[in-house]
Amino acid sequence: MSAKQAGVEEEIASLRRELERHEYLYYVLDQPEISDAEYDALMARLRQLEAEHPELITPDSPTQRVGGKPREGFVRVRHSSPMLSLDNAYNEGELSDFDRRVRELCGLEKIEYVTELKLDGLSLALHYTDRKLSRAITRGDGTVGEDVTENARTIRSIPLHLPAAAPAGLVEARGEVILTRSEFERINRERQEQNLALFANPRNAAAGSLRVLDPSITASRRLLFFAYQYLLDGRPAGERQWDDLETLSRLGFKVNQHRRLCRGLAEVWEFINEWETKRSTLPYETDGVVIKVNEIALQKRLGWTAKAPRWAIAYKYAAHQAVTTVLDIGVSVGRTGVLTPGALFEPVNIGGVMVSRASLHNEDEISRLGIQIGDRVLVERSGDVIPHVVRVEEPGKDRRPFIMPTHCPVCGTRLVREPGEVAWRCVNTDCPARLKESLLHFAARRVMNIDGMGEALVNQLVDRGLVHSISDIYSLTKEQLLSLERMGEKSASKLLRNIDSSRQASLDRVINALGIPMVGERTAQILARHFGSLDKLMNASVEELQRAEEVGPRVAEAIHSFFAEPRNRELVERLRRAGLRFEQSAAHRGGPLEGMTFVITGVLPSMSREEATERIEAAGGKVTNSVSKKTRYVVAGSDPGSKLERARDLGVEVIDESTLLRMLGG
Repeated sequence: MSAKQAGVEEEIASLRRELERHEYLYYVLDQPEISDAEYDALMARLRQLEAEHPELITPDSPTQRVGGKPREGFVRVRHSSPMLSLDNAYNEGELSDFDRRVRELCGLEKIEYVTELKLDGLSLALHYTDRKLSRAITRGDGTVGEDVTENARTIRSIPLHLPAAAPAGLVEARGEVILTRSEFERINRERQEQNLALFANPRNAAAGSLRVLDPSITASRRLLFFAYQYLLDGRPAGERQWDDLETLSRLGFKVNQHRRLCRGLAEVWEFINEWETKRSTLPYETDGVVIKVNEIALQKRLGWTAKAPRWAIAYKYAAHQAVTTVLDIGVSVGRTGVLTPGALFEPVNIGGVMVSRASLHNEDEISRLGIQIGDRVLVERSGDVIPHVVRVEEPGKDRRPFIMPTHCPVCGTRLVREPGEVAWRCVNTDCPARLKESLLHFAARRVMNIDGMGEALVNQLVDRGLVHSISDIYSLTKEQLLSLERMGEKSASKLLRNIDSSRQASLDRVINALGIPMVGERTAQILARHFGSLDKLMNASVEELQRAEEVGPRVAEAIHSFFAEPRNRELVERLRRAGLRFEQSAAHRGGPLEGMTFVITGVLPSMSREEATERIEAAGGKVTNSVSKKTRYVVAGSDPGSKLERARDLGVEVIDESTLLRMLGG
């Protein structure tokens, strides 16, 4: 081995150790030492070295968490031992009965219990073979679950490998996958803006995020894994539950710090009562406390029923609720123009917090509840933080129905509700309620790529009245920019150059930049290829739009409604005058891969999945997610998924990255 090669291997190993340490500090201990930018720089350097030396890539490298391989379905796998649910106790009497039964069966006067906060998520079993993560299985029916390994690998609080101190056999960590409240709210905001059904609670959101077929979607949602059980070859590893939790923590797992070793039922009650008032301060939801017998030998003696262990129980807290009066129902406008109705209450104390408003989500939810202004309603704090209306308790004497406005309350544009959608939206891209987010989307790297136009700058441009529309950025002067905070001569000149360069962006980027509902990066590429010009797209009928590949009725209606709005057509004309490209260049219309359909599977040596897709489509080819008889080539990298087997079954030719690059001409 040459000295240069040895140096590369040493740097890669050092970078991996450093990244793993910072992931542990951030995702497990909540004690970050470096900024996100510094972490990203370390990761970028490691990706660069691995791309230059693909033979040094290992499955447990931090760069390999997201494989980007959507699958056709999940394989069902049998658990090493039953993964049972727990019986519940809802009051002091039921918990006292549990303690009495345990003491009588064990023949002891007092039992030592381990108490932990009950996390409301999705149960998951992680298997480690030779200290490397080999399988992740959902609880399923307790005997058989689903293999979600590729998705679990994207959760950064899950170690991809265990330290040398871990046993070499089959090590298993069971635990709960959860979402924080803030992440749950972020995901639901995005789903509402995309006219998708909202997740009912963080638990449903966590389960839905872990069980999607595309690991990249799981990776985009900040899931957390808390370990609560340690097994070796399917059996309890230690002699005490408390010691097993300590071992899991030493092995690098995130273990709930809010736990206590209790000697007898009285101390259990102290823990329960303490957290009934403190749980609202947590960043995640907890609906109770799990109580387990500490001694593993006693657990074995107590055994199991058909459904649950006799040595554990979950004490469930009562939900905090109160009745109040609906004073009014108003609407707010989100960044994509979606209008969200919300109830304004007579302030009421719910679990120590004064609540005065709650989202009603959409018209359908208002109809389901049968709620009107003036009604007396039962309000519950979901997870003791997020308030929501449970039901109407008593119709108001002078109740009056909520009527959704016909025009945007901010800009006056007529609202649109497409067939099959639940949300009304303002389709005016220049609506002040939408402008800031529209500008950030427009300037994003994968859209118009205007480097330097971040959130702080956009806020100043809008707040100071320098920009009233997306098109106004092309009229900005250096003098105007220099009047802004933290904007110097060099920064202003660089930003103006970047704005000017964006005029050369391809047609698909321009279409994406407009912020048309239900049109993202890929749909914009399809539309650009199909129509060849923005004018043809803008004037296409719903039927003509549906002739474009992968464009269904809902997307077609959304596009047609967007361009039917006069203000959006005015925006297009202003962008035309600014010099943006509204025609597909000849280079995009044909190429060496014209008419060929590709599927990409596995990790390519030097290109990401997105880069390979861009290059194939730029050369006239098409990339799809599933293998069929129409597929011309499957491009396979390392660790390919089931698509490779599918290709072989159908006789589809399989090529590697080097062959693809030769076909692309480079």
